[in-house]
Amino acid sequence: MTPHRSFSRLGAVVLLLLSAGPLAAIEPGYEALDIYTALSPSSSRDTTWKPGDGVTLEVSGLAWIGPDRIAVAVRKGEVWFIDGVLGEDPKQMTYHRFASGLHEPLGLLPDGDGFLVVQRTEMTRLRDTDGDGIADEYLTAARGWNVSGNYHGYAYGPERDGSGRLWITTNVDMGDRANNAAPWHGWALTANADGTVTPMAAGLRSPCGMGANLAGDLFVTDQQGTWVAATPIHHLRRGVFYTNPEGIAAQEAPGSPLRLSAPVPEGKTYAEAVRALPEMAPAAVWLPYNKMGRSATDIQVIDQAGKFGPFDGQLLVGEFTNAAVSRVFLEKVGGEYQGACFPFLSGFPAAVVRLAFAPDGSLFVGMTNRGWSSLGNRSYGLVRVRRAGDLAFAIREMRAKSDGFELVFTEPVDAAAATDPASYAISSHTYLYSGAYGSEEIDPADHAVESATVSTDGLSVRLKVAGLRELHVFSLKAAGIRSRKSQPLLYPDAYYTLNRIPAASGS
Repeated sequence: MTPHRSFSRLGAVVLLLLSAGPLAAIEPGYEALDIYTALSPSSSRDTTWKPGDGVTLEVSGLAWIGPDRIAVAVRKGEVWFIDGVLGEDPKQMTYHRFASGLHEPLGLLPDGDGFLVVQRTEMTRLRDTDGDGIADEYLTAARGWNVSGNYHGYAYGPERDGSGRLWITTNVDMGDRANNAAPWHGWALTANADGTVTPMAAGLRSPCGMGANLAGDLFVTDQQGTWVAATPIHHLRRGVFYTNPEGIAAQEAPGSPLRLSAPVPEGKTYAEAVRALPEMAPAAVWLPYNKMGRSATDIQVIDQAGKFGPFDGQLLVGEFTNAAVSRVFLEKVGGEYQGACFPFLSGFPAAVVRLAFAPDGSLFVGMTNRGWSSLGNRSYGLVRVRRAGDLAFAIREMRAKSDGFELVFTEPVDAAAATDPASYAISSHTYLYSGAYGSEEIDPADHAVESATVSTDGLSVRLKVAGLRELHVFSLKAAGIRSRKSQPLLYPDAYYTLNRIPAASGS
């Protein structure tokens, strides 16, 4: 089968879009099948890809419902079932509309004998009560956040944490920010069985995606903008404030779980701001601007028993503008999450918005540009990615130590290169905390690698690093590292958010 279009090789995946037919073998390590995309900037769809009369598949929610079926929420108000998605030929897939008439649903979660979706105004339960394959029951499951006519007044979810709680996040309005004085703009909420919601955390701007890790703790992405210096990943919990105060007026409303104990410390460095405001929870991970993306979206934990590579327990994070998927390693230090982010999958045909795994270990990637721009050349679509062959040599983990960092690799390193401190370059920075749109990297410093010690099995290297600084992002470039097979790192870069330096006894 002749490829319809080849995308540039940027890392561990190359996306090759097929007009229809068998899955193409792509090196190194992953292969991808385009299930459905639409050309951009024209609103017309490419007839090569059009199933039936065509579906405007602006993916805003994904859920695997098996045995060979995926459910897809569409931003313009529909839910579709696609069957045959684990096959090799997109022409054999069938599409069935389950629900319609929704108001910009930005999530999809199977629940009992139905589905939950969050629309702008409420969380809705969809059920098919007569067995004809079409939802005939649309019931309000929860409501209670204030909605305006602002175009940016999105609501996302629901997502379930390990305790079974259903979480919803809301945007702050933009342009007419006076609306944000009404509860609960820019908050995380939980839905209650009686249809009410409980406010949990404040300080969000555009919290597009949520996902739980293997421990059941829930995380949320936010997007760079006013009061958000770069792209953060936050650990969701009750009674904390993140970065954006535009919706903080709701702290005066009944049921608010927090009240800021000091004025918002505008104009300080981010490190100083976190220290000055006790309720301000530091981001678990910062994804530096453009180096790791610009607008993070969905979160999906890898729990595939090795079928998607040696990264189980880590998080995948969708990226809108750069049309990519990042990889995040988390650890707890002093009882709080922090960790590192790594480039992972690139070259998707449109903005990545939603992620979901199938039982065979393949990853479904749902996309929509929503009229904004991304590095892809398409408007929307759905792509399936799966393992194929040997993976590229990569940094698997980056862990904080009392005197530096430990790097864990996907295969043994060449000892001569790995023990040479000149193989590494490490620097750190923080951000300016202000109401401006994003921030440059400020307060930079270079850090000497004083020694590098390779483990007996060659899979890890312990770096002793001078001058560690808490509440700073540490940038690593390991350009001199080679594997024992003399392969360079496909991505020599990693970024660790060092909120706390571990005690020496835990090193």
